[in-house]
Amino acid sequence: MSQLPCIPPATWLVTGAAGFIGSNLVETLLRLDHAVVGLDDFSTGKHANLDDVQAQVSPAQWARFRLVHGSIADPVACAQACAGVRYVLHQAALGSVPRSLKQPLDSHLANVTGFLTLIESARAAGVSRVVYASSSSVYGDHPALPKIESQLGNPLSPYAATKVIDELYASVWERCYHLSLIGLRYFNVFGRRQDPDGAYAAVMPRWIAGMLRGEAIQINGDGETTRDFCYIANVCQANLLAATTQVAGASGRAYNVACGAQLSLNQLHAHLRADLPGLTAAQRAILAEYVPFREGDIRHSLADISAAQQYLGYRPTLTASQGLSETLAWYHQHLRPDSA
Repeated sequence: MSQLPCIPPATWLVTGAAGFIGSNLVETLLRLDHAVVGLDDFSTGKHANLDDVQAQVSPAQWARFRLVHGSIADPVACAQACAGVRYVLHQAALGSVPRSLKQPLDSHLANVTGFLTLIESARAAGVSRVVYASSSSVYGDHPALPKIESQLGNPLSPYAATKVIDELYASVWERCYHLSLIGLRYFNVFGRRQDPDGAYAAVMPRWIAGMLRGEAIQINGDGETTRDFCYIANVCQANLLAATTQVAGASGRAYNVACGAQLSLNQLHAHLRADLPGLTAAQRAILAEYVPFREGDIRHSLADISAAQQYLGYRPTLTASQGLSETLAWYHQHLRPDSA
């Protein structure tokens, strides 16, 4: 696990608590003996994720968890969830660039209207700070590498636009209403409980499930597209640090959360073929199929994480390769080939 800060006991709200990142945050906080409220409408989250969290913590720790079943776009549900909370970790969203291109109004409702509804509820409840999930997609068509927080391009998808809008609203709420907000621009987060199913599944769990089924993996473009993959434990560390940092000037900004290293899709595919437990020799011999580039995708991604290091104390202690080893072991245990 990544190094976690020592934090006095508090009550936290995690939105999207039944999702991939949300459930990992819930588990991390419960293991540290904090009280946690989870908010989720299960539109994309899964009860199985919370069941897995319960199995990983003690009964006393699980007793500190309370679930509010509702949408972040519902003011009543948000007010109920925010009551008595010190810190909010806002992870609920409709992710995926392709989904936002097909369903832009749904993305706006969840990612923008939901964001505003939540931060207004947090302000009314007297929450100390809201940490919210932004995205590396905000860099759009800006060509510079590594990505620096101050250099944004044109958004390439409705999803990217919703995250840019969230950052703008966060800066306004900080200035006008004095609510402390910190954004985290995630770069290709991966790890246990990431959903391998559906048309909008992330590349890594989708490929793992496909390999376990003995399918040829489809790679968009020539496979030389690069990503800065970041293991979930590092993301949990960044959220807790962002919520509790007292460094002057830290609040009211958005920070890159990544490892600061590139991995191409071809390299990722080779890693999975070689290292995924349970594959037969025949499955490992299956070659990838190359298909056209996907609309709205960014060609290369690499983060400068120096601002997060300076203001949050963020230190990614697990590289993509180390996180990949833990991730593959989890999927081998939890994803049967006949149901992958």
